[in-house]
Amino acid sequence: MQQHLTIFDPFEGMRFGNHICFLCGTRVTADQQTPVFPAWLMEKYSLGHEPLRLLDQSVVTYQDLKIPCCAQCQTQYLGPLEEKVQEAVSKGVPGLRAIDEKLLFQWMGKMFYGTLITELIKEQNPLVRPEYAVSEQPKMLLKFQSFFRVLQSLRVPMVFPDFIPASIFVIDVDASAEPSQFEFRDELSTMMFSLRLDNALIVCCLLDNGMIKDSMRRVWQVVEPRQLQPIQAAELSARIFYAGYLLNVIPDYLVRPVKPQDEHLVMDTLIDDVTNVIFNPWQHSSYAKLLATMWAKWGITQEDILRDPQEPLSMLFSPEGEFIEFPTIPGQAK
Repeated sequence: MQQHLTIFDPFEGMRFGNHICFLCGTRVTADQQTPVFPAWLMEKYSLGHEPLRLLDQSVVTYQDLKIPCCAQCQTQYLGPLEEKVQEAVSKGVPGLRAIDEKLLFQWMGKMFYGTLITELIKEQNPLVRPEYAVSEQPKMLLKFQSFFRVLQSLRVPMVFPDFIPASIFVIDVDASAEPSQFEFRDELSTMMFSLRLDNALIVCCLLDNGMIKDSMRRVWQVVEPRQLQPIQAAELSARIFYAGYLLNVIPDYLVRPVKPQDEHLVMDTLIDDVTNVIFNPWQHSSYAKLLATMWAKWGITQEDILRDPQEPLSMLFSPEGEFIEFPTIPGQAK
């Protein structure tokens, strides 16, 4: 197979370290690194010195979170991607909705993967004993291996013929009451990732082949054209994150046989759905617990959400299913 169509798989033999380019596997020197969160984003939201808590509960600053990367991957692949996304972000919600979803997947995937391999590199240190070592969880590693196969589309020309590996939602949030706003949330086990950039909120499940977006199609049709209040955007985030918890399948990806003249790889996807259960059953109590964390800043508790155990509190839809234009927040005067 042509060299430029060769996929690197660091999960075979757990080849992670500060001397291996995260994207292509080339050996690099200690100073060849790229920031997990791009420099332009850190500058725009003054993130450099802000703290970020990792899985092992250690705290780093955004600017200190870096991963090994060779000069070629930096200049040929990451640099051009950052330029395209930066331009889209400058145009707000319309710009982010217009950009190719594959590029958004790669951009968010690189940040997600950057935090993940920081954990994996740290776990190789014999003095570090994380409570939940990622490298000791075979099912999680399988999931990350599948994800990295399609994230290689950053470097290897790759076509996804009838799917996109992720579910990506770009939500319009009324930011008028809030100053310049950046929020970041990720969830390693469910592969959920969200970024709030002023009035644009991007929520993404990075490995579901769009199944979450498909399952939320009716809700999304109502919500997508509207500008949401921050409390409504938080609720929609909770619904998407909770769907990530319920997802019960791991997509696998296979490369179609490559012919000598091929200039790109074509990926097919396979879902082992022998169990026929794509999503586990929805449970109001588990959902309410997650929603309460998203609504904490408004002082809304799990008990508030479950006043009616059959109908959790919603700021998006009335009990009759109508969209709520101006939600009344409990405990706040109308």
